[in-house]
Amino acid sequence: MSPLREKITISLDGDEKVPITGFIAPIEYTSYNFHVEWDALANLRVAEPEKQYPISIFCGFLPKETVSIGVPWEIEHAGALELLKQFHPNPTLSMRADLQYRKTESQGLWACLRAYNDEFADIVFRIHAQFDLKDGWFTPSQFTGHLVIDRIKRSVAYFQMSLPKGTLNFGAKWKIDPNEEGHITDVGFCPNMELQTGIEDVVQNIEFTESITQEEVEQKLIRSFYKSQQINWVPLEEALQMAPAQQKPIHAISIDGPLFDESC
Repeated sequence: MSPLREKITISLDGDEKVPITGFIAPIEYTSYNFHVEWDALANLRVAEPEKQYPISIFCGFLPKETVSIGVPWEIEHAGALELLKQFHPNPTLSMRADLQYRKTESQGLWACLRAYNDEFADIVFRIHAQFDLKDGWFTPSQFTGHLVIDRIKRSVAYFQMSLPKGTLNFGAKWKIDPNEEGHITDVGFCPNMELQTGIEDVVQNIEFTESITQEEVEQKLIRSFYKSQQINWVPLEEALQMAPAQQKPIHAISIDGPLFDESC
């Protein structure tokens, strides 16, 4: 059994403004040159490089009740949606998949307490969103980040939300010919898409009373989005050894993309 963990209260207060810096680097690569031929993607840049937010925007990232380390909760949509508008004016949290083929299971926004002490609480979060562009849409693989709360001042000490680097970290759909049905799909790489405030080095030097690793918290968030990640996947070689011993059949799959993000 897992040990019982202490539950803590995390809150924000005051009327201070939180300055957020935003940045989108030019897209470096797409499989079918969408980043060159499709103007909306080629010219994708941050809508507002600098913006001030009321502290209330970040309240939706916090748990409504006392919380212990490693237990995910859902993020309220309103604050996250306002932050995403700093990237582009038309974000949506309703993920559009290939609707005629599948229903996406990646809806939602989730956060989890990674670490805390008497002064600070480090919240890790994961958000899936899309941006409506002219003649199509842009789908980041995911947004991940940290929200560090100063528990004494009840203020934001650090905030960072970014598109993970990855080899391919976004998908895109473009309606090339308005007279034809459907969209053409592409995947690609954007080297930097980020919102941030505060100094990361200060946060990294905090000595926490209780914590779990970044890898552990990321796995908890992945399982909040994808049921497929609750399966105990094993390599084929290992499955071939386990099957006779456990008298179980082997269920094998072959895929051409990831099971745990929206990059394809």
